[in-house]
Amino acid sequence: MTAPALTLPARPGRAAAGLATRQIRRGGAIVLLLAAGMPALVTATYAGLAADPATAAGLANIAANPAIRTLFGEPVALDHAGGFTVWRVGTVLTVIVTVWVALATTRVLRGEEDAGRWNLLLAGRVTRRGLLLRHLAVLAAVPVASGAAVTAALWNAGPDPAGAIVHGAGVASAGLFAIAVAALAAQALPARSPVSGTVIAVLGAGLLLRMIGDGIAALGPLHWLSPFGLLALSSPYGRDDPVPLVVLFAAALATGAAAVVAAGRRDVGGGLTTPVAGRAPRRWLLGGPGAFAVRRAIGPVLAWTAGIGAYFLLIGLTARSVTEFLAGNTVFSDAAAQAGFAGMHTVEGFTASLFALLALPVGAFTAVRMGAFAAAETDRRLTSLAAAPLTRTRLLTAEVAVTAGGALILLCVAAAATWAGVTAVGGGLALPAALAGTLNTLPVVALSCGAAVLAVGVTPRLAVLAGVAPGVGGFLLQVLADATGAPGWVRDVSPLAHLAPVPLTGPAWPAALTMTAVAACLVIAGTVRYARRDLLL
Repeated sequence: MTAPALTLPARPGRAAAGLATRQIRRGGAIVLLLAAGMPALVTATYAGLAADPATAAGLANIAANPAIRTLFGEPVALDHAGGFTVWRVGTVLTVIVTVWVALATTRVLRGEEDAGRWNLLLAGRVTRRGLLLRHLAVLAAVPVASGAAVTAALWNAGPDPAGAIVHGAGVASAGLFAIAVAALAAQALPARSPVSGTVIAVLGAGLLLRMIGDGIAALGPLHWLSPFGLLALSSPYGRDDPVPLVVLFAAALATGAAAVVAAGRRDVGGGLTTPVAGRAPRRWLLGGPGAFAVRRAIGPVLAWTAGIGAYFLLIGLTARSVTEFLAGNTVFSDAAAQAGFAGMHTVEGFTASLFALLALPVGAFTAVRMGAFAAAETDRRLTSLAAAPLTRTRLLTAEVAVTAGGALILLCVAAAATWAGVTAVGGGLALPAALAGTLNTLPVVALSCGAAVLAVGVTPRLAVLAGVAPGVGGFLLQVLADATGAPGWVRDVSPLAHLAPVPLTGPAWPAALTMTAVAACLVIAGTVRYARRDLLL
């Protein structure tokens, strides 16, 4: 009996590009859908807003408030549907696109290389630089298509296509810059974890610089150091200035070129920087699965703590200014009350509305941690642990417990940072009230963790996507229901719709206990399924 002949692809470069496409097609499709849908929804709601003269006049007063500029960016052309849309969702959408493409680049480049799968790709006729270029071309299609979708959605906003083109080009350029930074970090650093941390730190610093530049006029030049700031400088529907976007695109090209050059100057599986040889062994927190889970989570928890703490400290510092502004503009506070955000003119009401959104990043943290656990399995790093005298149930339970503890830390840090910011500006928010507001989101965070654990047991590769569905998916469902005037039951599908505005009011205990019970069932089901299935190799 003869062995079947191994047929190699006639065009290995095209095969590598096809593999990269398969790895990002689902997530890329979701990002593209958001890029097309979010601006279209906001644009559709603008007609009703502009029809009210009082509301239109109040919008013009927003630019005078530094706190609101810090949080949402400088308003430009709010009398135009496109300008209003860019102000409402422009930064949020750009953050979504840049973070996703950066993490996808890290996973496709560094993650696949760390798992040893690039060894097979590079064993043929494809060079490291050629393989990198193929992957970068596929990855770049996502931000380019997203920018085109944004342009198409804004094109219908009015007779000013220049603003739509400028904003779409800005979203695409920011995404390309994020890809280039991730690609360069993947060549410089020897492992996926520090690469991901570096890229998120760069994007987070860029967003912080944009917020500082918007809030403090004297520090406006900081915009030139941030991809998000360069988008603000382009001023869609205002100046429509292409120069900042040319600078951003040039930075992306230069960074990408540096990544391609670096790819040919390092070994496969390594990086331009190498760990220090001969260092003393670090044996701390290696005494069991629980301690090891804590060790693996320390770095991510610290990184998420820094980001969430900085943002909610800024929320606290601006709370008094924003609430005073809303108290003097009853049109906005009344509109917020009709949208379900009552008491926005008070510190308690304002912080309650933002505390509800805390469920999105903290839920995403739990999803990412469970996704990292699933990735450790598919990368065969759990094989040796599973071969030890440890049950797989114990391994997963330790990871879930540590992830839940990390989420609790993040919620407490957000409460402390908000309280510190409000206290610093002379506002009235007690620390127990702030803690009650952040801990009120625990049921939604638990749902995110439970969905991710269930995915680990059933479809590990979808752990992150399943984990962010209750928070991020629920938020998008609320926005869609409000924008389209959908029946009330559609909005009630979102877990966020059942959170009470704490600390403005007391918690909604029946809904909170129900969501917590559902989350516990998801965790149990996922743990049982994980213990009964085979390891993914």
